[in-house]
Amino acid sequence: MAVQVTTLTNGMRVVTDTMSSVETIAVGVWVAAGTRHETAEINGISHLLEHMAFKGTKRRTAQAIAEEMDNVGGQLNAYTSRDHTAYYAKVLKEDLGLAVDIISDILLNSSMDAEELAREQHVVVQEINQADDTPDDIIFDHFQAAAFPNQPLGWPVLGREEIVRAVTPERLRAYMSGNYAADNMVASASGAVDHDTFVALVAKAFDALPRNSAVTEVAGRYAGGDFREVRDLEQIHVVLGYGGIAHADPDFYNLGALSTLLGEGMSSRLFQEIREKRGLAYSVFSNTQSFSDTGIFSIYLGTGQDDVPKLVPVLRDEIKKVAEKVSEDEVKRARAQIKAGLLMSLESPGSRCAQSARQIMVYGRPLTTAEIIAKVEDVNAAGICRVAQRIFAGAPTVAALGEAKSLDGLDALRAQI
Repeated sequence: MAVQVTTLTNGMRVVTDTMSSVETIAVGVWVAAGTRHETAEINGISHLLEHMAFKGTKRRTAQAIAEEMDNVGGQLNAYTSRDHTAYYAKVLKEDLGLAVDIISDILLNSSMDAEELAREQHVVVQEINQADDTPDDIIFDHFQAAAFPNQPLGWPVLGREEIVRAVTPERLRAYMSGNYAADNMVASASGAVDHDTFVALVAKAFDALPRNSAVTEVAGRYAGGDFREVRDLEQIHVVLGYGGIAHADPDFYNLGALSTLLGEGMSSRLFQEIREKRGLAYSVFSNTQSFSDTGIFSIYLGTGQDDVPKLVPVLRDEIKKVAEKVSEDEVKRARAQIKAGLLMSLESPGSRCAQSARQIMVYGRPLTTAEIIAKVEDVNAAGICRVAQRIFAGAPTVAALGEAKSLDGLDALRAQI
């Protein structure tokens, strides 16, 4: 069996996905602590902590961390999401021990030096400002905030400048000690890895890890809402969305197929009708995201300021039509796209490493490729229409950036959907 799971005595779960055809290993630690586990007073601390983990430990300076990984041609990185944070590396198979040692060092022994923190706070503020200067990026933060108002799922991953600048080393340490515990973490490796060897390395490296976390997860409550900001832009950036579904929902794969045929890829309905046939938008796509208890479905449009009145009825009609009828050819095409994406990802150790870790956090175990394919094959036209009716019957969320006249034109969109 390629995928194996072991739970250490301290409660940390260790998973490997062995690939005999490669010479590299992707390895990392996934922590079930992200933006939705923060309080309003420390929004952005998960992301700031991710940055600070690389800024020196009791054993290594920030430069030493970078040099040791570069010396073996490896790659070290991290990211923060709304429900987890990940620290990962890609190395040659003979350097697995080094990768585990560095990752455990930055997670267990970070120095949280005050001077380093001050520098990194400035870097994160620049990142916040860069995102704000990128309309097709920041619009999704505004959309999330409107969809999940006054709750952690609606807060920005990067946080806000005033909060980021106020974080102290002591607060970082407290957040880390409360959330980075064995029962809340998964160590994952994929590629040219031996399971027993990896388990032994992780068990030794993370022996001092606290057993129990104090993570608090506030239930997500999709409400729907409206956000508009006047900006002097050449285009108007719009995200229309609805409440989605959780990972374990029976319609999970039907909703994935709905998003695929409606707005993912060049053959999708929105791309064909809005861009190819009518030329009303340069960029148009849909997306679905699920969490442990809720989800979000979105449609993004980047269009000319004068095209909004023409675009609104087209978008309304496409949403209505997909809830009424889906052809068998569309179902087959959506299934094929989903399966191809899954199978292509299995060729990458990095993708398989991340997939195993996330599945354990979400489902408590890794899913086999065969059972995922079987669920995709069960997708049908009736299921897609059913989930479309279910999703689009809910309260909509509209978020937009652009000039005032175009923003006013969106009143018709809210009125007609």
